[in-house]
Amino acid sequence: MPRCVVLNVVGLTPNLLGPATPHLSAFKDRGTMVPIRTVVPAVTCSVQATYLTGTYPNEHGIVGNGWYFRDECEVRFWRQSNKLVQRPKVWETARRLDETFTCANLFWWYNMYSTADYAVTPRPMYPADGRKIPDIYTGPPALRSHLHDTLGRFPLFEFWGPNTTIRSSRWIAEAAMEVERMHRPSLTLIYLPHLDYGLQKVGPDAKALARDLQEVDAVCGDLIAFYQERGAEVVVLSEYGIVPASRPVHLNRLFRKQGWLAIREELGRELLDAGACTAFAVADHQVAHIYVPEWGKRAAVKTLVEQTPGVAEVLDEAGKRAYRLDHPRSGDLVALAEPDAWFTYYYWLDDDRAPDFARTVDIHRKPGYDPVELFTDPDIAFLKGKVAWTLLKKTLNFRYLMDVIPLDATLVKGSHGLLTAPDDGPLLITSDPEGDLRDSLDATAVHDLLLERLGLKTPS
Repeated sequence: MPRCVVLNVVGLTPNLLGPATPHLSAFKDRGTMVPIRTVVPAVTCSVQATYLTGTYPNEHGIVGNGWYFRDECEVRFWRQSNKLVQRPKVWETARRLDETFTCANLFWWYNMYSTADYAVTPRPMYPADGRKIPDIYTGPPALRSHLHDTLGRFPLFEFWGPNTTIRSSRWIAEAAMEVERMHRPSLTLIYLPHLDYGLQKVGPDAKALARDLQEVDAVCGDLIAFYQERGAEVVVLSEYGIVPASRPVHLNRLFRKQGWLAIREELGRELLDAGACTAFAVADHQVAHIYVPEWGKRAAVKTLVEQTPGVAEVLDEAGKRAYRLDHPRSGDLVALAEPDAWFTYYYWLDDDRAPDFARTVDIHRKPGYDPVELFTDPDIAFLKGKVAWTLLKKTLNFRYLMDVIPLDATLVKGSHGLLTAPDDGPLLITSDPEGDLRDSLDATAVHDLLLERLGLKTPS
């Protein structure tokens, strides 16, 4: 069976290929590049699920990086169970067509308890004393200790947050190569997120991102050479394009001023009480799912949001069908931002009342996506000393709070989630110079393209 490797270089667009990306540019020049017509929301979990199932969010059910779980009355982001994806994945289809097929999934999302043969994904340990210890989840379980022994611990604190570096993407790449040496999977999926972080901090400025581009290009160059030497075809793709965005829109603060938001006070801090709200928004970059339990309130909520600066469109039932977002997990309404705007999860009106996790990197407790976690608070005096003292408490097994994240959403300069122009959007590059990919490729077509590269035909 032919073998295929997919490098998911998050945030890579045609406009970013150039002098800072010699390996990727050469790969493109030798092969075929085509823009991908993405889905809404153009965010990690939704796009990856679309690529891997060949279906839209209204079918596979991944309507964002997170959503409101109505049965639990909780907003949950970055869940990890593959059972949440409600359509068959490409490796399941391939295995039905050829029982010898195997798949390795390196850090693509929803990578726990899946049917992939080899899986590696971040899974920190959370001891009862409040610490967060870097770790991974693997399938089979023995792969975890092997990777730790071979590569050291996964650098979790350089994977996301203000200290992100190329080390996390490099570790993922090295883990993929180790799995290849051990098992030679038919299909290998590799997630390389490094470029995404700088894009959100400074926007899509190739000059400002030169170092990030060079770093991720070097990793890709090593992977391309390694896999091609071992006879595997390499496909490079990205999930979305990031556009300049500097206007944060605070929908939950708007709802609070209308008396529609429910707040619970704990230890002098305010927590969103989603199950008691008349209306609230789950912010996810440039898309916000708005949940309005009472049907009679939806028209008023829709009108108010439509009139809000920074909002381009509010989707009702017909609008969700048009964008293929008509799934029970979606909001009762879905707001789309204007191209230079994005949605925050902020709901407090006084920063002194913000929850303690607001000033930390805490992707699971925040009821929305927070790109401000990529920054440290410029108003903290002696920041390095504060961080050193906090890390000392961690080392001594004391409880600690790494509260160094600012509450200034205007720091963010790049966002995504909407449809973009081809040169500003996601791409796919194959090593085949005669590739017939036409002018563009629908996101749902990636599934079948991978089967074709594996020498498998899509079942009729």
